[in-house]
Amino acid sequence: MVVEVSNIKTVKKAKTKKINDFCIKADALRNENSFKEAAANYLNSILIDRKDAYSYYGLGVCCKHLKDYARAIRYLEKATEIDEEYYDAFFELGVCHLLEGIPCGAIKNFVRAIQIDPEKPEAILQLGIAHELCEEYDLALMIYQKLIDNSSGFLKAYEHKSTLLMKLDRYQEASKILNELLKLNPEYYRAYVGIAICFDKLGRKIDALRYYRKFLQKKPFSHQAQFVKTRLLKLKSCFDSKNNLKIVQ
Repeated sequence: MVVEVSNIKTVKKAKTKKINDFCIKADALRNENSFKEAAANYLNSILIDRKDAYSYYGLGVCCKHLKDYARAIRYLEKATEIDEEYYDAFFELGVCHLLEGIPCGAIKNFVRAIQIDPEKPEAILQLGIAHELCEEYDLALMIYQKLIDNSSGFLKAYEHKSTLLMKLDRYQEASKILNELLKLNPEYYRAYVGIAICFDKLGRKIDALRYYRKFLQKKPFSHQAQFVKTRLLKLKSCFDSKNNLKIVQ
């Protein structure tokens, strides 16, 4: 009997080592963006132990990067079934639902991720995005504001809230949020063009000019630079040589 127990332990130890070896190799390949090769190694690990949540998680993440979102969802769901406290698996499952165009299906996974670890703001942000994509704008705005209140240094929350406010034509509110963002990080260049657009929409042409110029000083070769330059020329044409607004006859 002692020999049998010893043999069982030896077999289990060898099995665990094989799984670890495959996962270590798969992780290294995934970090090198070799997702097909990494997926093959995660699959080899699963063939040894079909109850290894990490292997299903890794395989799901590889499928996500290969843009096979339906398969990624299946593998990540399996990981969450095996380990009901797997934050990363629930988070990635929510992301894959978003990528697959099922935002309302993503919500429950982000909620579960937040329940597991409420200290990670990224899951809360993604929950807001999911509600926004479901056109639940008031709820999305509330979530973004909660992030701003509880994680003031999480700049993405400011950007997402201001972008949604602009989408809803609430430019005055959006400009205030973007100004708060700039107080935290004056180098956050997208905030300058955002504020400029808000002022532009509000008819505050001089203020819009100032912020469009600030944006170009920060990012003269940005993909938005041509739009900003075109808009600057258009706004400048509204003023005379003394910087007074021209009267349209």
